[in-house]
Amino acid sequence: MAIKNNKIVVISLGGSLIAPPGGVDIFFLKKFRKLIFDFVKKRYKFVIVCGGGDACRKYQVAAKEVAGLSGKDLDWVGIYVTWLHANFVRGLLGGIAGANIITDPTVKLNWNSKVLVAGGWMPGCSTDFDAVKLAQGLGAGTVINISNVDYVYDRDPKITGAKKIEKMNWKDLQKIVGTKWSPGAHVPFDPIATKLGAQLGVVLKFVSGADLLQVSRAIVGDKFKGTIVG
Repeated sequence: MAIKNNKIVVISLGGSLIAPPGGVDIFFLKKFRKLIFDFVKKRYKFVIVCGGGDACRKYQVAAKEVAGLSGKDLDWVGIYVTWLHANFVRGLLGGIAGANIITDPTVKLNWNSKVLVAGGWMPGCSTDFDAVKLAQGLGAGTVINISNVDYVYDRDPKITGAKKIEKMNWKDLQKIVGTKWSPGAHVPFDPIATKLGAQLGVVLKFVSGADLLQVSRAIVGDKFKGTIVG
């Protein structure tokens, strides 16, 4: 599909921004809500795909220990957490958001609202894949990945000596994230989503939710602090 609509913004919103280990992040959510409202006034439309984050991984670890769940069962645990986050964010956006969350990125979307909120779709991938799939269906040229990390790094950013990468291609990102999906995987971007993004030629922007000025710049296409893949 031709990439053409720069007024439709697809955001892959990290679940750990919504509910980090310390609980729901009210401070971030208030600022994020204001940002979305401000851009809607400028005639932007958004699809916000909510991840499961730390809460998802905690439930998955518990499911393994209690009942030995694995594979698809663990993925479904994560998907249900993303549905909770998506319904929560949809509620916070009130009248500008659609009445229901999206759980299948391949269906025809109803644009009666300014913002659509989505959760996970099916086992075998994460909400990153759903975001890229939605961008494909909408003809959106960019996916913005907002997380608690400012750049893509050449290794785990917690490791001493990790180097940030400001610009890279999809092939290089694939080398970092691998090619196989694992439930609860903690990688910069879903490996399956990375494959699809490379095929579509979508531009992917990584930016930290700690600085919403940078998120704003990423949305409008200005220079921002973060990583561009494309």
